[in-house]
Amino acid sequence: MISSRWTPFLFLAPALAGLLIFRLTPILVAVGGSLSGVSLMGELRYVGLENFEYLADDPEFWESLRTTLYFNLLINPIQLAVAFALALLVFRPLPGVWFYRTLLVLPMAVSTGISAVLFGLFLDGNLGPMNGFLEWIGIGAQPFHRSHDQALYTLIGIATWKGAGYWMLFLLAGLYSIPSTVYEAATIDGANGWQRFRYVTLPLMRKPMAFVLVADTAINFLFFAPVYILTSGGPSGSTSVLMFQAYRAAFTFSDIGRSLAISTVLLGIIAIIVVLEFRFMRSPEEAK
Repeated sequence: MISSRWTPFLFLAPALAGLLIFRLTPILVAVGGSLSGVSLMGELRYVGLENFEYLADDPEFWESLRTTLYFNLLINPIQLAVAFALALLVFRPLPGVWFYRTLLVLPMAVSTGISAVLFGLFLDGNLGPMNGFLEWIGIGAQPFHRSHDQALYTLIGIATWKGAGYWMLFLLAGLYSIPSTVYEAATIDGANGWQRFRYVTLPLMRKPMAFVLVADTAINFLFFAPVYILTSGGPSGSTSVLMFQAYRAAFTFSDIGRSLAISTVLLGIIAIIVVLEFRFMRSPEEAK
C-alpha cells in the first residue's frame, strides 16, 4: 500500500519525466556539446572553451547578439501591451463578443512557418495586397522584409499577430479571476473607471502579466522560422538573430560545437533576463 503522501508525486511523475527527457536532458547535451568540436577526420573531440573564445572574437556573433537583444527589447513589451489591450477589449460580455474572441485566437491555429509564407505573399512588393492598398491611399509601396530598415520591424509585426491572441487568453483568465466585489468596493469608495483600472486591475494582474512576460521572452529569444523563411538573416544581417546563427553554424558550416556554444549563450541570456523580469514584476509585499 502506497503512502498517501506519495500520491501527488505519482500524479506528477509523467510530467516530471517529460520535463527531464525533453527539456533538461537536451540542455545538458547542448552545454556538454559546446565544449566539443569535430576534427578534420570527422571525430568528436574535447576542445574546452575554444568555441566560446571563437565567439568572443567574432564580430558577426556580437552583431547578432545586439540584434537579438534589440528585437526582444521591442517585441516583449509590445506583445504584452497588445495582448492586455485585447483581453480588456473582450473581457466584458458584450453582444457578439464570442465572435471577436474567436477571431483573435485564430492565428494560433496557423503554424509559424505557414504564417511566414502567408505574410511573404501579403507583403510582396509586386503582387502583395498590402502594397496595393498603400499605393491606393497614396503612401506608396514599401519593401517591408526586403529592406534593411524595415525587415526587423516587419518580423515584430508578424510575431505579434501570431502570439498576441495566445497571450490574451492567459490575461483574460487573470481578469476573470479578479473578484467583482473588489470593483464594487472601489466604486462605493468613489473610484472612477481609470482609478479602478490603475489601483485594482493593474495590481491584481501583476502575476498573470509576469507569467506572460517571462514565457513570451523565452519564446521570442528562440524566434527562428520567419527569419529563415522570409529574410535568411538579411538584408545585410539586419535580422540575423542568435537562433539563426546557431542554425547556420550547424547546418551551413557543419560546426556543431559552435552552434551549441551559441545555444548555450542564448540559454544563459534567457535565464538572466527571466530572473530580472521576475524580480521587476514582484509586488511590493513580495519584494520585502
